[in-house]
Amino acid sequence: MAYETENIWQNISPEEEKEIQDFAKDYAEFMDENRTEREFIRSTVEKLQQEGFVDLAEVNNLEEGSKVYTTNQEGALLAAIIGQEPLSQGLNLVGAHVDAPRIDLKPRPLFAEKELGFFTTHYYGGIRKYQWVTLPLALHGVVVKEDGSKINIAVGMEAEDPVFYITDLLPHFAAEQREKKLKEAIKAEQLNVLVGSRPADDDEETEENNSDKDKDLASVKKALLQLIEERHGITEEDLISAELQLVPAQKSRDVGLDNTLIGSYAHDDRICSYTALRALTSMETGSKTAAIILVDREEVGSMGTTGMQSRFFENVLARLIAKSSSDYNDLMLREALENSTALSGDVTAGFDPDFAEIASKNNTPYLNHGINMTPYTGARGKGGASEASAEFRSKIRRIWNNNGVAWQATEMGEVDKGGGGTIAKFLANYNISVLDCGPAVLSMHSPFEIASKADLYHTYLAYKSYLEN
Repeated sequence: MAYETENIWQNISPEEEKEIQDFAKDYAEFMDENRTEREFIRSTVEKLQQEGFVDLAEVNNLEEGSKVYTTNQEGALLAAIIGQEPLSQGLNLVGAHVDAPRIDLKPRPLFAEKELGFFTTHYYGGIRKYQWVTLPLALHGVVVKEDGSKINIAVGMEAEDPVFYITDLLPHFAAEQREKKLKEAIKAEQLNVLVGSRPADDDEETEENNSDKDKDLASVKKALLQLIEERHGITEEDLISAELQLVPAQKSRDVGLDNTLIGSYAHDDRICSYTALRALTSMETGSKTAAIILVDREEVGSMGTTGMQSRFFENVLARLIAKSSSDYNDLMLREALENSTALSGDVTAGFDPDFAEIASKNNTPYLNHGINMTPYTGARGKGGASEASAEFRSKIRRIWNNNGVAWQATEMGEVDKGGGGTIAKFLANYNISVLDCGPAVLSMHSPFEIASKADLYHTYLAYKSYLEN
């Protein structure tokens, strides 16, 4: 009669283990190839096209079995398989976010000081700044020139690439720093990234326009600007219309001796985005339309045109209905929203014995015990949370139990110690029944997070069984 969960690796068959390991290998390769939300969305489109999905803009009429996708500024994506029932009957939706904590370049990033060249930065999302110093970093993103042409940048992930670096104090002179609170030891304005040290050759312009004091600084900056223009065709003004991010340069790796854990940058929340993608592309047409929505900006409040608070989801759903019916009206859209259900895919904080004091006793998520069913997120008194109804939780339990999904009922941590949010509340604003669920990770928001391969695979199974049912 008691409710208990067990470690997935216990009593697992060789065939099941192979499926888990193969799935994790594919996931790691996808993560290493896609370090930013733009890259993730572009590769998602490629994967969808390989599986027979077509751009919604190229389709005039949708019918049962149609596979379509649409994107929004390379920051958000919705893909769907049209079901047997009219869209006004709602859809089964899995939503997740593709952005992750990182360090962005400022609009005017390049400067030089004492013959060293730097990029100045502005961190994105809830990072712990001390974790990002003395790490090899890669620079990824896009530069849009004045004429609208785009230059994609990806430097630092390949073995032959240079990397970038944020310095820190040597311990011999860090006595004052050691006395500071952890959040104050590294200031945001100290997250300057080392990019070069070679001055340009002297010329008349340098001699004429700069004093002796500033000459060397201008020369180093000039040399870097020349290098950037030679290699990438980019001027300093072009950097103003750019989205350039510094991300960890290390690739995904197995962690530990037994091949059960995988370490990577951006498990939060690309682990849910990837499993949602795989779930949709591996399913057959169902009674209801099945869809995934992948969005940007969750780590900073889901604002902006590519965040979950934009009208992107609503607008795309309206287009789907209009292309599925000859008599579209606004009521059909409202009915489709209200008749839909959703899983909000996002990770949660796994139990760590070294930090057991933050765990919620008897409700803590464990690695290797499957996907987490989390009825509410938020902070303290459920602030900012949308709470899944008992009826919807019952439905999801039934689906997962009937399809062999390993799952656990959890919440994020001890009630008054902190908290977090997801995109669930924005889906709930449409009167959509929505449940938070995703795998547990260790060291969330760090440059190298830890997840269970078994949880990764059962997250895929959980999303697939829901989309199909």
